[in-house]
Order: sequence, then structure tokens, then C-alpha cells
Amino acid sequence: MKKIKTFSALLMLVMALFVFAVPAFASSTDEPAVATEAAAPADSSTGMKAVGAGICVGLAAALGALGMGIATGRSNESIARQPELKGDIRTNLILGIVFMETAIIYALVVAIIIIFVL
Repeated sequence: MKKIKTFSALLMLVMALFVFAVPAFASSTDEPAVATEAAAPADSSTGMKAVGAGICVGLAAALGALGMGIATGRSNESIARQPELKGDIRTNLILGIVFMETAIIYALVVAIIIIFVL
């Protein structure tokens, strides 16, 4: 239980650093913007779209991998306790991992939509 609280606190710290780091990446030039109307919003928003998409896919992949590792470990423990149920446990494990991978692929699709459509 202590590991989960420590991990949660670390995750919240990293998320806070991401939020507070956004102004550091903002462009601060003293020159007035002399660009066309179409070029200025595209240039400023494309970088943030890429950052958002990267965070989306990275967070989904990291948490999905964490979930898959936990599920695999727990399934191995349950097979060690009851070897006669190995087939049922393996089937449920594979089904759960497929659902986790699907969620990660959905995050990738959302990231692609963020970059190219919005």
C-alpha cells in the first residue's frame, strides 16, 4: 500500500511539473508579430499539439505497461497456487492484456486526431 501511495505522489509531482513547465516553452520575443493570419496560429498551436499528443501516448503506454506487468505477475502467482486452473487463468490474462493494448491503441488514435485534425 505504501508503494502505491509513493507512486501516486510521484505521478502527481510529474504532472504538476508538466503543467508548470508550459510557460517556460512559450515564445517570448520582443518583435511584433508580422506574419499572416493563417501562419501565426498554426505555428503556435502545432508545437503544443505535439506535446499534448506525446503526453497522451506516453502516459497511456506507461500505465498500460504497468497494468500488464501487474496482471502478468498476479496471474503467475495464481497459477502457482492452483496449477489445475492454468488454462482458465491464461485465457483471462490474454483477454485482459488485449483490452489494455486496445486502450493504448485508442490513445494513439486520439493523439493522431489531435495532431492532424484539430
